[in-house]
Formats: sequence, C-alpha cells, structure tokens
Amino acid sequence: MGSSSSVQFCGIPNGKGPHTVGCTDLMSDHTIQGTFLRLFYPCSNSGEYEDAVWIPKKQYYLGLADTLKLNRTVVNFIFSHYFGSVKCPARLNAPFKPGEKYPLIIFSHGLGAFRTLYSSICIGLASQGFVVASVEHRDESASATYYLKEKSPSEPCEENCNELEEVWLYNKRPKPGADEFPLRFEQVQTRADECLRALDLMLDINAGKPVTNATQSNFDWLLLKDSLDVKSIAAVGHSFGAATAIKALGRDSRFRCGIALDAWMFPLREEIFSAINQPVLFVNSEKFQWVENVLLMKKMDSTRVERKMITIKGTVHQSFPDFTFLTGNLVGKIFKLKGEIDPYIGMDIIINVTLAFLQRHLGLQKDFNQWDSLIEGEGEFVIPGTNLYLPLQKPENVK
Repeated sequence: MGSSSSVQFCGIPNGKGPHTVGCTDLMSDHTIQGTFLRLFYPCSNSGEYEDAVWIPKKQYYLGLADTLKLNRTVVNFIFSHYFGSVKCPARLNAPFKPGEKYPLIIFSHGLGAFRTLYSSICIGLASQGFVVASVEHRDESASATYYLKEKSPSEPCEENCNELEEVWLYNKRPKPGADEFPLRFEQVQTRADECLRALDLMLDINAGKPVTNATQSNFDWLLLKDSLDVKSIAAVGHSFGAATAIKALGRDSRFRCGIALDAWMFPLREEIFSAINQPVLFVNSEKFQWVENVLLMKKMDSTRVERKMITIKGTVHQSFPDFTFLTGNLVGKIFKLKGEIDPYIGMDIIINVTLAFLQRHLGLQKDFNQWDSLIEGEGEFVIPGTNLYLPLQKPENVK
C-alpha cells in the first residue's frame, strides 16, 4: 500500500467542474426513523474550512471488517494506519453557494458501504453544479451506521454532557443455508423509503422549513432556500444502491430519471419494472456482471422511453467506490479493488456519462452533451450494451 502519505497523494480526485465542493452531514430526527445523509454541494470559497475526513468514525472500520469476514482488531489497526488520515476534497461545513437553481441527486450506496465511500462520484457531480444527498441506509445493509437514543436516567451525565448516545447497526447477513431473497427484498423496500424521505427532507429545506440536525454542525441550512431545481431530480446508486434507485423510480415520479451503476438486480421483483416510466442508464463494469443479472436489466428495455446500457472496459465492481484510489496496484488487484483501467480514467467515464444522461433528461442547459457518445457506448474504453453473450429475447413493451 505504501506509506500513509503516499495513500493521501494518490487519493480521492478533485472535482473537475467549475464549483468548489463542500459537504456536511445531516441527521434529521436522531432516531432510527430519521434521515441520515452526507450532502455534497457547490460551496463558497470564503473562510477557512478543512477537507472532510473520509471515514469519520472507527466503528465503520469494524463494520468493514465484519463485511469482509476479517478480524476486527486487525482491520481496525490496518485501516486506521492507512486510511485514518485520508480526507476527501470537499470542505466540511463550508457555506452553501446560493444564486443558482441546482439539480438534485439522491444517491444510494451499495451493500456493505456507507454514505462517504462514494465521495469521488459525489464530489465530481457537485463540482458540476449538482446537490448530491448521499443517504446512509439503516436497513442493516451498510457495513455500519448509527442513530442516537436518549441515555437512561440511571446513567450519570455531568453538566453540559450529551444526553444522546450512539447506537450502532452492522451489516446483517442471511442465515447459513437460508434463502437470501426475502432479506434483500425487505431491505430494498426500506432503502427506497429512505431515499424518498431524503427527497422530502431536501425539498422541505428548499422551501425554507427549519432543520433539526442531530450531528450538531454549524452549517447554515437557510442558504439552501429556493436553491434547488425541483423539476430536475434524479436517483443514482451503485450495486444494491442501483436496485434501490430503480425501486425509488417506480415509487415516485418526482425522480425524472435514474442511473444504475453496476446494478445488482437480485433484490427486485420483475413487476416493479412496468411501474417505471422514467429514462434509465445502466453503467456496468466488465468483470462483475453475469447473464441472469443483465437479462433482468434488459427486461426494462422500452420503445417508449430511453433505456441505455454501456460497459466500461477494464473495470471491476469496486471501480465505483473510493477504495480503488487508495490502494496500490498489488493490493488493489488481490482484493479486486482495481481493474485493468486506470481508476482515474474509469471515474472520469462514470461521471461524464452520468452528466450527459442527466443533461439529456433533466433538461439542463450545460455542455455535458459533449459526452453524449459515451451514452451510445462509443469511445476507447466503453462498449454499448454488455460484454456478455446473451440469448435473444423480445424487449419489454414492444407490441
């Protein structure tokens, strides 16, 4: 992996758009029913604000250890040493930059991840003028997450102490030998609910309603009033998060389109597909997908609305989260965190094709159409559709 300084040097990339990016955490309602997200947004350049710590609490290391089925003590030591000082290039709690109507993205993380592990994608989009709400799911699909509860009266609390304490939830696996589908189906319902609550919350903030934030940051939420383009909202997610985004599209027409990054379609029942009337872009890695999964994506093919699929050559499933930037080639290949493609080139393609699709279907007046060819699978590192051989089938909605 190299030294911790080399990890930082080869770190999470800066956004390439015209906006400086800020981020802040929001836990509205401290209970498990509340919404927990990290917001990435165009920010003011004024003031001195440090970049956000990438993994903010050590309990996330423990959750990652459980997810990887590794010893907690060992993983905590290694991760603390190599990643404990890693920051992402977003200014923590920097003032929001008003003056424009920004489109809104609700982002859903994958199985075993949490709200900060896709900072590169979120920062890249925010730098181009999007507000991105990265939801942390509390359905026990995150490697770790938490909520707050009131301390019991029997617990001593000195003057000015916090009367709330953290309650941590870790990744829940199906029991050995059990059918996995019921658990994942239930989780994707909960995840979609959480995305819709996050959308409601962001629109309340846009309307100027007061915000209760249990994270006790000093961020001024009033600056977001009337700053969101409420007609330009998209759902984006990776893996389980892609299935979540698809589920959310079928639940709420306020989402104008969706982008499914290396989708894991297993948690979805096919009947949801007929309820989805929005455009969808599937962006797949070369190494993760398999025939049955891609055939489920193809069941969403339509002649009424644009449904596109591309595959990025040389990528793996972990080319989408941030770990791909923070390990050396040897470790990255062993743990399948890196593919054959330069991770920075891969991330540019992921962000650029996303921007092009969002411009096309959110009606944005930007220059993101310069990457329209990527949507068609045209370019050195992309192909249209899939690299897998598929049996012939009739597209859905073709009469």
